[in-house]
Amino acid sequence: MSRPTPRLMLDDLRDRSFERLLLIKPSHLGDVVHAMPVLAKLRQRYPGAQIDWMIAPENADLVRHHPALSNVVFSPVGELRRFAREWHATVEPLRELRALRRRRYDLVIDLHGQLRSAVCALATGAPTRIGFDRPLRGARAAAAGLLPEDLARHGWVGAREGAWLVYTHRIPLPTLDVHAVDRYLWLAPILGLDTAPPDFTLHLPESADRELASLLAAHDLLGKPLAVLVPCTIWQTKHWRREGFAQVGRHFQEQGMAVVVAGTNAERPRCRAVAAACPGATDLAGQTSLRELVALIRRAAICVTNDSGAMHLAVALGRPVVSVFGPTDPRRIGPYGRPDAAVRSEIDCAPCHLKTLRQCPHDHACMRGVDARRVIERAELVLGDSRA
Repeated sequence: MSRPTPRLMLDDLRDRSFERLLLIKPSHLGDVVHAMPVLAKLRQRYPGAQIDWMIAPENADLVRHHPALSNVVFSPVGELRRFAREWHATVEPLRELRALRRRRYDLVIDLHGQLRSAVCALATGAPTRIGFDRPLRGARAAAAGLLPEDLARHGWVGAREGAWLVYTHRIPLPTLDVHAVDRYLWLAPILGLDTAPPDFTLHLPESADRELASLLAAHDLLGKPLAVLVPCTIWQTKHWRREGFAQVGRHFQEQGMAVVVAGTNAERPRCRAVAAACPGATDLAGQTSLRELVALIRRAAICVTNDSGAMHLAVALGRPVVSVFGPTDPRRIGPYGRPDAAVRSEIDCAPCHLKTLRQCPHDHACMRGVDARRVIERAELVLGDSRA
């Protein structure tokens, strides 16, 4: 059972025209990919409007070249976080919030749903502000089927930190047993957006492909079929075994593919270890920008990863992908529309939505229990489907 939105009825917005829109979804990479269909639908609904996206600088290249977007607005979330720690650091956050107000948005959509994003939404002065409803919690919600039991203690259950208090319209939460992409699209009936299938098309400048081609040529990889391994992700508990990735990489080498290990500069130690256990693999960790990573995955014959942003990029690009899941649930944040791409252990304690290994009382059993042979078999199945 959903709760009504405050102040105004949903029908009030379905036929209303908006001229200056701001979409707030700064991070993480996978979340930004999940929100891409919302951007496309907003442009379809408001063809002449200015539509801006508030995003973290490190994710901006993913959206800045999208034809549906007018501008990227860098999120002041980092400065606001610093403001919370250092009370004397007030000048920059206040300057950025004042700049938001000068843009005179008439509609703000906050898909982030935290206190800092809500502060930004409120600071715009926009008369219409939309975000998710307050959290669903407790045994009654679980018993009613609105809240899966594994989300009762951890995981996303709605807008957090009182963010919902600043919205003039709230997106109802009829259930949380739904993929994040579909959850974002619950915005559609509020604004009268179309119901066409979600469009994840990623738009990059031509220079991204040229830059990647130059990097691949430097490693004698240009023109070779690529198996891209992305062994890192933000949560410690989402990491699959390094030897598992290496074994998968050795299998692809036997099939005549060139194996590439990709990651950020901060992820170099883990990527280096995977590459070392897979002799002949090329370690590109820290050598690709975000747009070059997108271009790399677009060229990949297959991508193997954990629950990560790279997995969502592969789905958006229509590339074969296999992802190992443990503490998170692929039904809700997995490869959208590709249930066969997820591999996980069916154990009672997973999904748990715990982020750090010290929180896990089961010695990381959900990820240790995934055998490399299972991942290889799934990869061969996925590759077979892509060739059919």
